[in-house]
Amino acid sequence: MRIDIITLFPEICRAPLNESMMKRAQESGALDLHIHNLRAWTSDKHHVVDDAPFGGGQGMVMKPEPIFAAVEDLRNQRSNIKHQTSKVILMSPTGRRFDQRMAEQLSHESNLIVVCGHYEGVDHRVVDHLIDEEISIGDYVLTNGGIAAVILVDAVVRLIPGVLGDEQSAHDDSFREGLLEAPQYTRPAEFRGWKVPEILLSGNHGEIAKWREEQARKRTRENRPDLLRD
Repeated sequence: MRIDIITLFPEICRAPLNESMMKRAQESGALDLHIHNLRAWTSDKHHVVDDAPFGGGQGMVMKPEPIFAAVEDLRNQRSNIKHQTSKVILMSPTGRRFDQRMAEQLSHESNLIVVCGHYEGVDHRVVDHLIDEEISIGDYVLTNGGIAAVILVDAVVRLIPGVLGDEQSAHDDSFREGLLEAPQYTRPAEFRGWKVPEILLSGNHGEIAKWREEQARKRTRENRPDLLRD
């Protein structure tokens, strides 16, 4: 998968995506990551990317010209590759809320172009005529969309076949089946008088699976009851 991130602050994205599993995904060829500075597509000597909003109001709005130029340029670079299409995403607090199901869907795309919002947002003509989907990572506002883009990329890339060392790890993730993950334990079997549940030491895999299902439902009911369908 190729992912292009268009941002005003490349280093915010570059540093975390060059560590750990994301670094290994790039080294293995599973992820072809490109982080671009939006100012490279400006046409004035001062590389202006924002202006005051029409109608008044506080803050600045990102101009449409450089965003259109960047996305169209990147799309054109991919247009001559057979069966390659680009899905353009805008990271925005007004977008559809990101979840595990969406991450799974996006992991099947061949190319994601992720536009990072900033200031008071982007000129809405970008949303109307360029973006395929607006995505929000939660009901709160960040200083810029680059932080949100890192979260989206990490969640999507780890679902690409071959990125995780154990494919079962992704299958067992929280939210995969609409439930939070069951509690996990490791050695020592007793720590400060607190013991690991006996069932996990029993070797009875059928009973362990049943216990984990029950615990996942209990944990979801306590922490995220909104996820339960029944």
